Parts: sequence; C-alpha cells; structure tokens
Amino acid sequence: MAKIQLSDSLVDLLRRKQLATKDLILLTDDGGGKYSLQGGACTIGTNFTLIVIDAPDQDYPIPLENAQGIHLWTSTYDLIFLETGVKMDYRNGQISIKDDAHALDNAVQIANGADVLAAFAQGIKVNGSSC
Repeated sequence: MAKIQLSDSLVDLLRRKQLATKDLILLTDDGGGKYSLQGGACTIGTNFTLIVIDAPDQDYPIPLENAQGIHLWTSTYDLIFLETGVKMDYRNGQISIKDDAHALDNAVQIANGADVLAAFAQGIKVNGSSC
C-alpha cells in the first residue's frame, strides 16, 4: 500500500472545510486525467490537485495510507510521479506536496469532483496549457 504523510495543519484545514471525512483523490493534474483542471505536456508531474468525491472512484483504486485516517486515493498512473516519503503540508494559505527527491507542487488545489465533471460535460476546460 502506498503511504503519505499529512501535516497536522493540512488535516486541520480539511476539517475546517468539512473534507476530513470525505473521499479525496490525489492526482497529477496534467491535462489528461478524468478530473484534470490544468497542465499539459510541459507540466506533467508538477501540478497536483485534491479532488473531493462522494464515493470511491474505480479509476483511482489505490488507497494512500496515512496516520490520520483521511480517505485518500490515487491511481497507478499518478504514483509514477511520486518517490518515497510523500508528504503534504499546509502553510501560508497554500498546500504543498513533496517526496524524498523533489518539491513537487507548492500550490495544490482542492476541487469538487462532481463540479469538475459537470463543467467538462458542458465543454468547459479550466487552465489548459499548450506549451
């Protein structure tokens, strides 16, 4: 099982936003995924998003084990971009993610999965990049 360390400040943020008991997806936001809001070829592996979902999504079947019991999921594809020692933190109004080898993203977004899918169904794509 994949593991992630969540800082107390991040868990407090999730609690304040009433997301600590929700299912969350951690995805590499590269423009190609089901819930991808941003990115493109030149940003693969540098943007991450937490997607709030109502129930586990079969496209993101891998649980990310954490000490706080947050229901966090990802996919085999997204794991490609994470080395050992994945940590997420919340400081100065921003969520960051890093691993033992890299500082990955200092501006992780949180988005509602149902809203993202509804926007995509209407042909709306957010923050696309064409490097």
